[in-house]
Amino acid sequence: MLTTLIYRSQLNSSCKSFSLISLVEKARHSNAALDVTGILLFNGVDFLQILEGSEEVIETLFVKISQDKRHDSVVELMRDYGPRRRFENVGMLLFDLRIDTPKSVRDSVLRYSKLDNYLAAEDRVFKFIQRFIHQQKKAPGVSSFRPDKWRLAPEHAPFGKTINGLIDNQVCQFALQPIVEPTEGKISSLEALIRGNDGGSPERFFNAIDQDKVYEVDLLTKSYAFALAEKIGIGDHKIAINLLPMSLVNVPGAVDYLMDQILFHGLQPEQVVIEVTENEMISGFNQFNSAIKQLRAAGIGLAIDDFGSGYAGLSLLTRFQPDKLKIDREIVSNIHLSGPKQAIVKSIISCCTDLEIALVAEGIEKIEEWCWLESAGIKRFQGFLFARPKLNGVGEIHWPQYTNAAYLSD
Repeated sequence: MLTTLIYRSQLNSSCKSFSLISLVEKARHSNAALDVTGILLFNGVDFLQILEGSEEVIETLFVKISQDKRHDSVVELMRDYGPRRRFENVGMLLFDLRIDTPKSVRDSVLRYSKLDNYLAAEDRVFKFIQRFIHQQKKAPGVSSFRPDKWRLAPEHAPFGKTINGLIDNQVCQFALQPIVEPTEGKISSLEALIRGNDGGSPERFFNAIDQDKVYEVDLLTKSYAFALAEKIGIGDHKIAINLLPMSLVNVPGAVDYLMDQILFHGLQPEQVVIEVTENEMISGFNQFNSAIKQLRAAGIGLAIDDFGSGYAGLSLLTRFQPDKLKIDREIVSNIHLSGPKQAIVKSIISCCTDLEIALVAEGIEKIEEWCWLESAGIKRFQGFLFARPKLNGVGEIHWPQYTNAAYLSD
């Protein structure tokens, strides 16, 4: 299948000088033999490359390119399929914007195109080229957030030992996972994640419940989370609890029950954040909105969990604005490699900045993901990279530290 792939990357600043012309000349012959066309643009700092050929060959070639140490920050921008080629099979063409003018580059690219000019003007590939040739040169990343300059150091048992979370007639347990501000070395809040009494998953716990009582049980379990917070002594830290949106609608007096349990366990309403998930369709929105107003009036915080994965999306933000928005793990996973994910997260950051909504990136497992998101402006993170959930307690937290080698190399 005919495939077009576009990626951007940056010249590795630690790479010794090499001949770009000889590199392109070598690639021209090998690409031509594979029936691949490569269009490479360079501005002295950044590369943009378009590759066109069969899907299998392009995939193999891109893996090899991604491992080339002469450039880094390789980000896939587009992968498209079509009935016909955009370019003649020229193997490889280089356009050096340190020498060539934007107009000459544009005209030359069009000359090798198999599309009519009016079609090229509306084509996504040519729009990527246009944007690149007219952009300003960028500094190569945010050096303080380069993954190779950081290491993780553990902090053991920040809230003391794990306790027995079970009390009389308790139907579930909770695992606590910190949400952290890594560069500040600060715990932003603790999320209480529901588990069965056997330690099983939330799905397994809720599937075992009479479905007519799901919302009632969902609300009831929050008292155990507040009891756990009291037992381990969270001090003035915040605790976040997940709540099905319809529990606020279908259970009479839901907000009053939450308030009673918060105060009974020695917490302040301002310490509690209710996380509502997008993964459940909200019906009876007027009743839901009324409950949200009650929560806010009481001082309880509100977050949208798993943003980007469920039914509501941006439309939910037009109905009410939470204190906090948590970007779903599927969006941030491998974000350092994905142009579309980066564009989406930048838009979310811009939106939440305008609305003064705090952002949390969920599911962080790689230091590269954290570095990219931190440099983009996100300050709060949750994921295995920093801390795993621990049943009836708070486990080891790993804090990033700047390495000595980094200081020496700067």
